[in-house]
Amino acid sequence: MSENIVAIIGRPNVGKSTLFNRLIGSRDAIVFDTPGVTRDRKYGEADWTGKAFTVIDTGGYVPASEDVFEKAIREQAEIAIAEADSIIFVVDALDGLTPLDKEIAKILRKSSKPVHLVANKVDSGNREVLGNEFFELGLGDPHLISALGGRQIGDFLDVLVEDLSENDSIDKEETRPRLAIIGKPNVGKSSLVNALLGVTRQVVTEIPGTTRDPIDSILRRNGKEIVIIDTAGLKKRKHTTESIEFYSAIRTLRSIDRCDVAVVLFDGKTGVDKQDIQIVESAIQRHRSCIIAVNKWDLVEKETLTSKTYEKAINELLGVYDFVPIIFISALTKQRLYRVVDLSLEVDQQQRRRIETSELNDAILPEIERYPPKSSSPKHIKIKYVSQVKTKPPMFVFFCNEPKLVQESYRRFLDNKLREHFGFSGVPFSIVFKKK
Repeated sequence: MSENIVAIIGRPNVGKSTLFNRLIGSRDAIVFDTPGVTRDRKYGEADWTGKAFTVIDTGGYVPASEDVFEKAIREQAEIAIAEADSIIFVVDALDGLTPLDKEIAKILRKSSKPVHLVANKVDSGNREVLGNEFFELGLGDPHLISALGGRQIGDFLDVLVEDLSENDSIDKEETRPRLAIIGKPNVGKSSLVNALLGVTRQVVTEIPGTTRDPIDSILRRNGKEIVIIDTAGLKKRKHTTESIEFYSAIRTLRSIDRCDVAVVLFDGKTGVDKQDIQIVESAIQRHRSCIIAVNKWDLVEKETLTSKTYEKAINELLGVYDFVPIIFISALTKQRLYRVVDLSLEVDQQQRRRIETSELNDAILPEIERYPPKSSSPKHIKIKYVSQVKTKPPMFVFFCNEPKLVQESYRRFLDNKLREHFGFSGVPFSIVFKKK
């Protein structure tokens, strides 16, 4: 995946969420004809001509407003501008140029980031003349599009991706394993890094979000150098909780993209919630291997089988991602501290494995024979053989006569059988069906 981040900015009700949904190909953000309904920030993955990028949908940007809600949105929009590699500034062609558009343009001109001016709601050639007045903003030629109808979206994306880097976000010359310590605010990320390094490299307090900048540190373990990436939060307490979480989420995505293995920290004392699981899903969906480290285990009252019960509960929440290994630690007492690193390195080795074709087929073809794929068509699906074509992350290609008829449930069956025979603990891999 790429670490390219594109932020959509604009005043309320110009069609930012509609454009966001168009770019990521789904109706993922709330869209309603009332100004300011986008409250929670939305992130989505987009791809155009082989270049992948993360799209951030921000709320309506109102630069000078003292309204509490609008102030929170403004803070988030400013964070998005600071963190993005490229910015899409959306204006409403039907409303024409407004004083608020001019204020936003003035701020964007100072950002030193590539800014793409988009005049939305141009749903026919007759409306293209409406774009002329936006030249006044000093941000170059406006792209005249219709986010709702999809008009001129392809031409706009061609220009947008020119600013973006290639998809491989990890330095090809970096041979040291890179571990990212990620998780919700205040789960003990910096405490873990400090304990691993044996020296206080980060400010650690009881206030969530006190780490501002990510600091890559070098850990030497058994004669091997490992890069530790600490996820950033927000240092300034004047920012709202919403903005802290927003900033933290963006930096977490960047840290995931830069790592080989993500160490997802849970708080053993407070328990697991939806946000914890979403962070694990984010890592796996971005094709990153990961482990779960349940921190503050020294503060949990122990009963018989407590860790097993906890692990079972987490796996039920993870669902199809239950292949992620779980370890119980304490950054404070250093309980199983270096096991976190050793387990991460084991997972890293797993994702670099290549299984010989003969070994794969000897193990998997008998499983297929015992439980052949079912078809909703009169045609029978016959899988001839399987081959691993890629590592990090692994990809397996199953060659068959009718690849389009293979059902998702059978894909999951094959996924389980591959893990049953070959492990791949903590490693996401893909299964592809091709015609033989």
